[in-house]
Amino acid sequence: MKHKEYKRVMTIAGSDPSGGAGVQADIKTISACGCYATSAIAALVDENTMGVYGVFPVPDAFVAAQIHAILDDIGTDAVKIGMLHSTELIRTVKTALDRYPEITDIVLDPVMVATSGDPLLEEEAVATLRDELIPKSRIITPNIPEAEILLGRSICSQDELPDAAAELSRLGTSVMLKAGHLYDDRLIDILYNAETKETIYLESRRIDTVNTHGTGCTLSSAIASFLAKGNSLNDSVRLAKDYISKAIESGARYKIGKGHGPVDHFHHSCRKEAYI
Repeated sequence: MKHKEYKRVMTIAGSDPSGGAGVQADIKTISACGCYATSAIAALVDENTMGVYGVFPVPDAFVAAQIHAILDDIGTDAVKIGMLHSTELIRTVKTALDRYPEITDIVLDPVMVATSGDPLLEEEAVATLRDELIPKSRIITPNIPEAEILLGRSICSQDELPDAAAELSRLGTSVMLKAGHLYDDRLIDILYNAETKETIYLESRRIDTVNTHGTGCTLSSAIASFLAKGNSLNDSVRLAKDYISKAIESGARYKIGKGHGPVDHFHHSCRKEAYI
């Protein structure tokens, strides 16, 4: 009997015990998008819908060991990278992935700023991310505060996003610049495809909801999943944008926790309201 093969996506990120972000959200997203999820956990996080209260880093060598254990056995078709908390860990992850040059579909969510606005990475770690890991990625998915850190300047309006995305691409990667931190009624994310030199406008309706926990994790994991399934970069981003928009819209109907709840990762499943 000839066995079927999964399309595989590995996430390298921290955990979120509330299930809305981090590795847990990545696994949900990858599964919902029809791929097989594996993970290398970079940190254990004390977190819920109200905020982050503590981070317990996994030793760098053990993060690398997880990556090698997965890739030497199961392999992967794409990689999603989330928050890496230190210069040393960023370099550890890059070195570990360098052993597998065949893996080119790497999606990096450059998590650098907390929802509160507090920085999550020291200046040296930001420079390492920018100079060493971003050029290894096929695409990065910064929000506006993260883009501002990488560019060293402010972004104040929707009209600035196309040029900002193109400027970020000079770091050596394609860019999906998310517009969620602006206050327009319509959200227009910008994809700058560095491979084709295209600028693509991805418009959606702003949804009035507090359930936005883990949207960045979810979007980047969806992009990785659609790349793993063989879609082009442009189509992968379009499909991921559609997936996260519907996940936010569906998740707005639910109440989980006292703060910012999660999106509905399985919004397109056969879930029956009677069993919720």
